Amino acid sequence: MIVVNIYAILSAILFYTKKIRPEPFVMGSFIWLMLMIAIWYILPYTIYKKSSTFKDRFTIFFYNEEIRLDNGQGMAIWKWAKFNKYFESTYFFHLYFDSKSFFLIPKDSLTTEKQTEIKKLLQEKIHP
Repeated sequence: MIVVNIYAILSAILFYTKKIRPEPFVMGSFIWLMLMIAIWYILPYTIYKKSSTFKDRFTIFFYNEEIRLDNGQGMAIWKWAKFNKYFESTYFFHLYFDSKSFFLIPKDSLTTEKQTEIKKLLQEKIHP
């Protein structure tokens, strides 16, 4: 992806300075567009469509000792000590087990009051 982006930028610069004909610029733009469509739309759609995990409904419970994730077919429980840090972004709470594995909690179904409560709990329970 980086190579395609560099090619697209370089071909745009060279086309603008009249060093190359329009064909390489158009080809680079087309390749870039196809790659972006594949990464942003086709790939996620095929992955999410095949996996039943992404179709399930999950309920998360925050307790003083642990977090419990339930979907009706089973549950997972994590003690607070399992998490070594957390990060809050615009749409998610990111709970990190280690530097490479984390758990996302979407904010879209939480009220502002509930988000504040969760933020307080995370600050209290997860110490980096």
